[in-house]
Formats: sequence, structure tokens, C-alpha cells
Amino acid sequence: MKTIICFVLLSVLTTGSSSILSQGFQPPAPGKSVVYFVRVTKFGSAVSFEFFHQDKYIGIFKGYNYMRYECDPGQQLLWASSENKEFITCDLKEGGTYIVMVDVVMGGWKAHVGFNPITADDERFVRVKELINEKPPVITPKEKIDEMNQKLATFIPEQLQKYNDIWKDEKNFKHISPDMAIPPDVMK
Repeated sequence: MKTIICFVLLSVLTTGSSSILSQGFQPPAPGKSVVYFVRVTKFGSAVSFEFFHQDKYIGIFKGYNYMRYECDPGQQLLWASSENKEFITCDLKEGGTYIVMVDVVMGGWKAHVGFNPITADDERFVRVKELINEKPPVITPKEKIDEMNQKLATFIPEQLQKYNDIWKDEKNFKHISPDMAIPPDVMK
């Protein structure tokens, strides 16, 4: 009897977490959108970039990897931090899956981060799909996210203030529109 209970419990636990840990594109939960931050180059693989959603730290990764981030649809501001700060405005549709190529750009002391949203028509989509099918996403543990949000409690508002007061008017940041969602049949 104990063996059956253990087997059932193990089956439930693995079934519940398989969509988060599995490889390949995973659709967003009902009422949500998903953004894949993807690095398909091994150039600058030792450099980590930190990622933010509006006023919250959401994760970190480096190298030939990707991070899957689920959020509410609608107007969103996503950004990354390195020696520079890179922002991308978004108008996400419910159920949509979007891809942001994370570029490594030469910097003064440390590599700069760059964002390029792509669609399924972009020639780089093949490399993105290969990577996402090859390995699971990098997941930053919740404890690390909570710790970093506390640690960066002054830094984040300062950067958003600079974005609102200076950068959004001076720089030509990219934008994700609802029609840039990747069609579900192309993700298979």
C-alpha cells in the first residue's frame, strides 16, 4: 500500500512540474502571455545579464541559454542590466508567445546587453527553436529573486527614474507589438 501511495504522489509531483522544466515552447497559463529571453550565441558566454519586469527583478542567466518569463498581457516594460541598461516596451496579447533575442555587445569594462524582438519569419528563429528544444530554460530560484529585489530596492527605482526622465526620449528602444506573437503551429 505504501508503494502505491508513493508512486501516485511521485506521479502527481512530476506531472505538475513537467511543463515548467520540459524542453520546447510551453504556452502561457490562461490569461497570461510569455516572453522568451534567448541568447543563441556563445560569444561573451561568461557574462551574466540581470532581467527586470517594470520594478521587479525577475532573473539572471548567462551563455547559450534562455529564460522563460510569464506575465500579464497588455502594456509592459521589460529591461536588462549590465554595464548599460536595455529596455523594451511591450503590448502583449493574452495567450501570446514572444521572443527577445539577447545580444552581447562590446562594452567598456563589461559587455553591454542588447534586445531584439523577433518573429517566426526571422531567420534567427530556427536557432532559437533549436535551443529551446535542446535544453530546459534557466530558472532563477524564488529565494534568489526575493533576495535581489530587496538588495536592489534603491537601484531599480533609480534606473526607472532615468528611463522615464532621460532614456526613453533619447534612445530608440525596441517594441513588441501584439502581432509579433509566434504562431502555435510554428513552435512545434
